[in-house]
Amino acid sequence: MKQDSIYKKVFTLAIPMMIQNGITNAVGLVDNIMVGSLGTENMTAVSIVGQLIFVFNLAVFGGLSGPGIYGAQYYGHGDEEGVKNIFRLKWWVALFCILSGIAVFIFAGTALIKRYLTGEGNDIDPELTLGYAKQYLDIMLISFFPFAITQVYASSLRETGDSVKPMIAGIMSVLTDVVLNYLLIYGKFGCPKLGVRGAAIATVIARFVELSVVIIWSHAKSDIHTFLKGVYKTVKIPGEVVKKVLIKSYPIFFNEFFWAGGIAMLTQVYSRRGLDVVAGLNISNAICNLLNVVFVALGSAIGIISGQLLGASEFEKARKSAIKLMWFAGGICVILTVILISISGVFPRIYNTTEDVRNYATNFIIVTAVFFPIQSCLNALYFTLRSGGKTVLTFFFDSVFSWAVSVPVAMLVCTFSSLSILPIFIIVQSLDVIKLIVGYILVKKGIWITNLVE
Repeated sequence: MKQDSIYKKVFTLAIPMMIQNGITNAVGLVDNIMVGSLGTENMTAVSIVGQLIFVFNLAVFGGLSGPGIYGAQYYGHGDEEGVKNIFRLKWWVALFCILSGIAVFIFAGTALIKRYLTGEGNDIDPELTLGYAKQYLDIMLISFFPFAITQVYASSLRETGDSVKPMIAGIMSVLTDVVLNYLLIYGKFGCPKLGVRGAAIATVIARFVELSVVIIWSHAKSDIHTFLKGVYKTVKIPGEVVKKVLIKSYPIFFNEFFWAGGIAMLTQVYSRRGLDVVAGLNISNAICNLLNVVFVALGSAIGIISGQLLGASEFEKARKSAIKLMWFAGGICVILTVILISISGVFPRIYNTTEDVRNYATNFIIVTAVFFPIQSCLNALYFTLRSGGKTVLTFFFDSVFSWAVSVPVAMLVCTFSSLSILPIFIIVQSLDVIKLIVGYILVKKGIWITNLVE
């Protein structure tokens, strides 16, 4: 396979994922702005709950990514029964994540939210913020089922080369979300004015729309997605398949879970510098998440292509492509850096909040933008290592690094120094350069090149 065809294949897989995730995040941005127009407490409440649900979402992604390594390699190897078994296993993993996530938030949701409300805020009422957060979380728990099952289908479709159907389902979902948000947050056209509860209800309905579209369309095209034919005749999976897949999957599940937990912990540590900081991070994340879908999708596509090449035992092609695709992904994200910096002073003005919060948001956007190319290269390296089943290695590379280096550094600097939040944020972001160097060396050595299904 020529290098230009590799780039073309990356874009063929990545662009639909970019569109789907971009539209989803754009709706998240619209939600954020709509809720933000109600006041800083509303915006901060939704932001805190969103950070906690992000941990659940990443746990789902992590739980499905382990089986997904085998799904891509089975597909590259031409083993349809193997793809079916992986799909069934994903269902069991998703159900475990759903039940566990709901239980955690029912029994510990309030305590988790309160951890973000320890700092002082110039004009933010912690008790009011807590009330809004609990209203939002109670409804959002319903969305866990449709979200997780949608990911079961979407991930399997992508691993077999189709990222268009999940994209279309995502578009339908976000259109539903935008319309219902407008109606239910503000009480338009005779609908009740529900504020943050309206935003949560709209999201839940949109998730069910997305699930319905992806399931109905996928099974209607089962002549193309042949692994879906008869996939529900049994829920049993051969023991040897479960054993070998779970051995590789556990590190990815815990990696995504602990990595997301690390991000949530960093936000909680930053909140010690004030609730205004949490509000500023929320605004920054809203716009940065809209653009980071580019490097996330590129990394996912690189991982899928690498997995297919490894499954087909085309090791030399996989080796030659890995580093070139990493630099390719990093180079594309330089453009995103320029875009973000150019709008960093304008975007926070959209929000109905204080000038201090807007200033924090502007600075966070600029710093995050500068590190976008590094994050893009890291994503490419991470998914490349994972495509060969080096899941324990990626666990140390990602989440262990976050908890052993990033979180302790942030806590030490916040606790024992008088530095303001901006230099602390820069210091923590700079630590990812260490990961970049280590990841580059590991990929360059080719220790990830393994056929797991032969």
